[in-house]
Amino acid sequence: MIALIGSIVFSSFIFILFKLFPKFGVDTFQAIVFNYFTACICGFALYGDSWSNAALTDTNWMYAALICGILFISLFVLMGKSSQINGVAITSVAVKMSMAISAIFIGFGESFGILKITGIVMAIIGVFLVSFDKSSSKQKPVIWMLLVLFFGSGLLDFVLNFVQKSLLTNLNAALFSAIGFGLAGLLGIFLLAEKIIRNKTQLSVKNILAGICLGIPNFFSIYLLITAYSSTGWSDSTVLAVVNVSIVITSAILGFLAFKEALSKQKLIGLVCSVLAIGLLYAANL
Repeated sequence: MIALIGSIVFSSFIFILFKLFPKFGVDTFQAIVFNYFTACICGFALYGDSWSNAALTDTNWMYAALICGILFISLFVLMGKSSQINGVAITSVAVKMSMAISAIFIGFGESFGILKITGIVMAIIGVFLVSFDKSSSKQKPVIWMLLVLFFGSGLLDFVLNFVQKSLLTNLNAALFSAIGFGLAGLLGIFLLAEKIIRNKTQLSVKNILAGICLGIPNFFSIYLLITAYSSTGWSDSTVLAVVNVSIVITSAILGFLAFKEALSKQKLIGLVCSVLAIGLLYAANL
């Protein structure tokens, strides 16, 4: 349970940092790139002594780490472009609603009672109502971007779950997360170098520091999510749904209290649905 709560807390803290970046003039892309290196260093600094040379003989996890690294950086880049073209609201919905497809694939083979099914449906409704702001979507969306984000985010959730269940025989979850982040950072550096060469951006100490501040909670949010799959005693689909819904609830409350965002009737209903979803999913696992 500690890992579950920790993943929610660190993921919500990431939300706060992203909200603060524009206020301090931080280049979000640069911060994301350096965040990956920070997360990688964090993992090896804290858990490097758990490295086993046996991990080098079982190479299956390496392919999964590469897939995660590619998904980490490519989904971020696409999210940035989609936010500019489609709007932040509908992009956010596409990413968060991927929970639906993730729950289906991760929950394959699990037993689904009425409480669990109702809880997942309520979670999807709650996430949609809290995340979607109709007033900010004023133009026709680029559908392929939203579809890639939807399925890509779902694929990332599935891969992380599969890794925990099948591939971490000789490798600590923290080190797997660190390696995935390191690979994402290497890919990000190439993209950043291309921007610098074309004079589209300049390195700034402020952006590097912002990346360091982002990298620490980012590392723990992923590491603790992987750990939560095996430590809670809950089904994997329940863990995923509870984490996603709790992040949405926490982020919404922080938005209302700290950033003075409007609390509409739609969002209030969404929050109620989200809270009910967590209660139903918890009851389903008793």
